[in-house]
Amino acid sequence: SGEIPADRYRLRDPQGERAGPGPPPPSSRPGRLPPDEETRKDYDYMLDHPEEYYSHYYHYYSRRLAPKVDVRIVILVTVCAISIFQFFSWRTSYNEAINYLATMPKYRIQATEIARQQGLLNRAKEKGKSRRSKEEIRKEEEEIIKDVIKNKIDIKGGYQKPRISDILLFQIILAPLYLYKYIAWYFWWIYRFTIKRQEYGEEEKLYIIRKNMKMSQSQFDTLEDHQRESFLDRQLWIKEKYELYKQEQEEELKKKNGNGPSMEKIPAMDEE
Repeated sequence: SGEIPADRYRLRDPQGERAGPGPPPPSSRPGRLPPDEETRKDYDYMLDHPEEYYSHYYHYYSRRLAPKVDVRIVILVTVCAISIFQFFSWRTSYNEAINYLATMPKYRIQATEIARQQGLLNRAKEKGKSRRSKEEIRKEEEEIIKDVIKNKIDIKGGYQKPRISDILLFQIILAPLYLYKYIAWYFWWIYRFTIKRQEYGEEEKLYIIRKNMKMSQSQFDTLEDHQRESFLDRQLWIKEKYELYKQEQEEELKKKNGNGPSMEKIPAMDEE
């Protein structure tokens, strides 16, 4: 008839007595075969090895209760969640950085000059002459200065505006492109400066200097122009000259930290 006798769902002990119910059938309807191949194999194994009583229960319920979720979906959702957190965290840090830069004379003077040239500050004053208090006008001028710093001034280093391509999701998507560009750049460098023996340009010299100093691109970008010029003047892309510069910096740091000769205790003079 194609049906399996319900009696086969009960296990027997070695003496032939019934030992209790075996693992429940894959369907609530007795005698129905398991629906999938893997469960069917476990079911056949159960019938052939009734002595493995508790093992049958464990495997059956662990399979039934296990979440049926694709691992790829879990990874994708996790990456998206991290990327969203990254983006909003960077936005918050960027706004805090702009508030800080607005207090630095270098950026504030530059932003104020640009705002005056474009008439932004004058418009703010004229618009609020008779309707707003001085405090409201001051706040609007402050927002104008911050907006100029964001959009008109070239900010480098750690204060740069966050880019959506920097978040984890896009970094993973663009990883093959970055790898291809790096390999192409590496072979270009070898061909040009190792095989052809060409001289380094300014950009290449600064790159080698940055690598010698073990600085990231964003850290190197925060340096003032005159600092980078001094590095070029001292030819720090040459390993020997960089080592000499590094030694000088270490000696200077030791002096600043007070590692010079200590003050000796002066003995008291005896009274005559």
